[in-house]
Amino acid sequence: MNKSIIIINNIHALPLAQLLRQELDATICSSSGYEGTQKISSIHKLLSENFNQLDSLIFIGALGITVRSVAPFIQSKQSDPAVINLDIYGRFVQSVVSGHKGGANDLCQRIARITGGHAVVTTASDSLELWSLDTLGIVYSWHAEYKHIDENTFIARFVNGAKTALLLETKDVGTQFLEQSLPEHVSVFYSTDDFKPEVFEIIVAVTPYLHEFSNPTLFYRPACLVLGTGSQKAIDGADYSQGVETFLLNNNLSHHSLKSLHSIDIKKEEQAFVQFATSKGIAFSWHVADDLNRVSDNLETSQAALAATGASNVSEASALLGSGNSGLLVNKTKACDVYGRHYTLALAMDVAQERKGAIYIVGAGPGDPELVSVKGKQLLQTADLILYAGSLVPEQLTHYAKEGCVVRNSAQMDLEEQFSTMKEAYDKGGMVMRLHTGDPCIYGAIQEQMNFFDKHQMPYEIIPGISSFQAAAARLQSQFTIPERIQTIILTRGEGRTPMPEREKLSELAKFQSTICLFLSVSLIDDMQQQLLEGYPPETPVAICYKLTWKEEKIWRGQLKDLANIVKANNLKLTVMIVVGDAIDNRENRSKLYDRQFTHLFRQGKDE
Repeated sequence: MNKSIIIINNIHALPLAQLLRQELDATICSSSGYEGTQKISSIHKLLSENFNQLDSLIFIGALGITVRSVAPFIQSKQSDPAVINLDIYGRFVQSVVSGHKGGANDLCQRIARITGGHAVVTTASDSLELWSLDTLGIVYSWHAEYKHIDENTFIARFVNGAKTALLLETKDVGTQFLEQSLPEHVSVFYSTDDFKPEVFEIIVAVTPYLHEFSNPTLFYRPACLVLGTGSQKAIDGADYSQGVETFLLNNNLSHHSLKSLHSIDIKKEEQAFVQFATSKGIAFSWHVADDLNRVSDNLETSQAALAATGASNVSEASALLGSGNSGLLVNKTKACDVYGRHYTLALAMDVAQERKGAIYIVGAGPGDPELVSVKGKQLLQTADLILYAGSLVPEQLTHYAKEGCVVRNSAQMDLEEQFSTMKEAYDKGGMVMRLHTGDPCIYGAIQEQMNFFDKHQMPYEIIPGISSFQAAAARLQSQFTIPERIQTIILTRGEGRTPMPEREKLSELAKFQSTICLFLSVSLIDDMQQQLLEGYPPETPVAICYKLTWKEEKIWRGQLKDLANIVKANNLKLTVMIVVGDAIDNRENRSKLYDRQFTHLFRQGKDE
């Protein structure tokens, strides 16, 4: 039996059930044994045997049948499966049981998208577009703890608009979501020094720290602490585990926030370490002595460890290597078990989750502000500094910036000025966005920036964007790969002051007669046309695309033999994408993928 079951009691529901089975990988059951369904003796018997093992239960038919069928088996929202009801046409899809933790609300919306129907979700937080506090921890892998209140009462107060403080002492994709979707009755803070708890009715805190608030509080514990350790041989496992718990407690930190345990490779079979990591459900990793010594310059040297392992420091160096951080959260602590065997502990914060400045290198897309990615737009709306390549990126994109954001055009800056501007904002804890045209990985000049960020241990994330070559395909209404004719797209540029590798000369690439997309090359048009003609026929289609997706966009079509004349006649200098190849405007050569006779993983071919 699948983990998802569709129950029907009407033959007219069968077509919809078959569609859902195809999309959801579910089993269709009916007491009438309709063709294509699994016959059951009764719904009650089916549920009595399977209810607790199911992920989802979908009824197609009357809501009353659904309610009466599942009522005897409902126990808790912590364990009940998602229960959905929909009519035989899929016009109304209703989340019935276990909307959040069981996933019924999400499944309801997914089914509504499949049927083109209306999702009926009555959970208050969803209706009010508020955070689903009971599932946030699950979504972002945070351990949830309620203090001075139970879960249901806390959520009820939050949904009813209680004045809420949001404390964020780490950062990850989850905290970013919270910052970008802040309800009106929630105020965000980044340190306990910044707010007065007594002013608020409830507190939501994403933190590894064991704060004591008198307010009703929901603590989310992110897995962000990296524990480094070393020891003598065969230390007692129970004592070690208790010692770690005490170590964390003494430093006001939650054991639920442990991310991983690290040591030297010769301790990889130390049972106390293995057992502790297993009991906490965290990874246990180890490092060779040379790597530990590489980060030990400013750490205390242990002569005993050096003699025994070849590493001058084990616990602290392990914590630094495991976390990627340059500094420790808690320096080395020495302890011993009941037999007098020594071990050491040190702690570091996972550098990617440390609450400090953030760097995002974002692809702006080809120009149209609406073609930046959803994530890119969200970052534009929350950034403290936007440094954009003004010679190529439309200034209108920066209009998404929030009030108070500093917006700078990098066109007149050298690299050192750019670095200084970004580092100043980063060191203040600001969120920095470096906005590049198209996709940053294609002629984005980001490598030297990443070298700087790496050198200064400034974590960064790259957000891809739509490249101008993709915008060209869209505007030309052309598929740049043609079945059985052209299966390669070449992204390249002409040879100007920056030399090209000999193997990548345009005359060599032209011999493939693939689709070539030329960046940054319009000023070299005569030489490029000559080299292209060494591989392509003179009648090969070309497209000259100026400022794709901008308001000023213009596109000229022609043949390769006329390429230079078209460019010169229109006085084109910058922001030009040139496309060469037979794929332009091609409408021949059908793909096998959707051929009815073609069999693949998801569909069996049919003979004519």
